[in-house]
Formats: sequence, C-alpha cells, structure tokens
Amino acid sequence: METAADTRFTNALNRVPEVTLVFWILKILATTVGETAADVLSTTFNLGTVVTSYVMAVLLLISLAFQLRAKRYVPKIYWIVVVFISVVGTLISDNLVDNLGVSLTTTSLIFLVALVAVFVFWYLSERTLSVHTINTLGRELFYWAAILFTFSLGTSAGDLLSERLGLGYPLSAVMFAGAIALIYLLYRVKVMNEVLAFWLAYILTRPLGASVGDMLTQEKSAGGLGLGTIPISVVCLLGIVVGIVYLSRQEKTRG
Repeated sequence: METAADTRFTNALNRVPEVTLVFWILKILATTVGETAADVLSTTFNLGTVVTSYVMAVLLLISLAFQLRAKRYVPKIYWIVVVFISVVGTLISDNLVDNLGVSLTTTSLIFLVALVAVFVFWYLSERTLSVHTINTLGRELFYWAAILFTFSLGTSAGDLLSERLGLGYPLSAVMFAGAIALIYLLYRVKVMNEVLAFWLAYILTRPLGASVGDMLTQEKSAGGLGLGTIPISVVCLLGIVVGIVYLSRQEKTRG
C-alpha cells in the first residue's frame, strides 16, 4: 500500500501540477486567453493568422524547452507553456478553417483522430495515461502532444457547435459547463475512471473557455457583450499571474 510519504515523493517527481480547483480555473483562463489573444494579434494588431502562428509557435517552443529542462514542476514555466500552447492550438484550427478552407466538421475529425493516436501510442509505450506520473521525458512529450490536440480539437468542435449550428455563445458555454459537471458527477460516483474523466474535462474546458471569451468580446450584433479582446485578455492574464504566484508559494511551502 502506498504511504503518504510515497505519495509526496511521487508528486515531487511529477513534472506537471496536481489536478485541483486552482488548476481548472487557470486552465479555463488560459483557454480564454488562447481565444482572445489570437484575435488580438491577428486582427487587432493586424499581424494576420499566419504571422501570428509563426510568432506563437516560436514562443511555444522556447517555453517548452525551458519546461523540459526544468526536470520538475515549476508553476510559472508550466503555465506559460499552457498559455502559448492554447494560442497555438487555436491558431492551427483557425488556419485550417480560415486560410485553407477546411470545414469545421473535418478539422474536428482530424484533431480527434490525432488525439486518439497520441493516447494509443502513449499507452502502448508507457502502459498508463495518468497525469500523476509524468516523471520521464517520454511521458511529458506525450502529455504535451495530447494537450496541443485537445486545444485544437476543442477549438474546432466549439466553433462548430456555437457558430455553424447556431447555438450562440451563452448557450454553448452553459452546455459545455453542464457536460463537465456531468463528467465530474460520473467520476464521483465511480462510473467513470479518473484518467478518462480528466481528459474529457480537459477537452471540454477548451470550448467552454472559448465560448465565454467570445461571449465577452464579440460585438453585441454577433451575440456577444462587446467588451473587447484586449481588456478581456489583460484580465485573464492577470488572473493567471495571481494563480501562478499562489501556486509558487505553495510549492515553496512544500519544498
């Protein structure tokens, strides 16, 4: 039987954070930033989707290099990677749809197949998909590949439901939040195992955050509140900074 000391030792070796309420709050904030920041850079600053994609991809690779070299979980490095991977995942979907004319149905299917492939190879290689044991380079690379495709899949599937099917941003947000609540309930009553519940919720927080972001930033004529992408991006980034400071203090206390 695993003791409390064993658990603390395993957590210390883990390169990614424990799944807590703060984790999910920061994930949704990062998701919202992924949606709004991509719009700020490509539209407001007039960089275009392609240039923005190149810039964000470079920043993602740089931050990911720091994350992989860290050998342990460092909140500020980890969450910087999540923010950049959120933006890049969004832009991959947007480029395929807006620039190459691929339908949202097709991109959703492509990203779903890619994500399933990552999980299959991950499991065949490591015999686990648990995020509690990301303690080797191989597992961490699988982890980040899965994270990237969850963002791209969530972007395409969320846009498909909220825009092409005409559900609107508020109803889409409620629907995705309800789906996450149902997953949590199924997990709590032990109908769904922890690994499946985590990854399903992780996928769904992407369209949830995007729907909330669009609802706050889009013009009223488009079904939003018209608050603007820059103010919402700044607010979300400040929230992420506060969360990182809180988690960093926790890590120091444990250390």
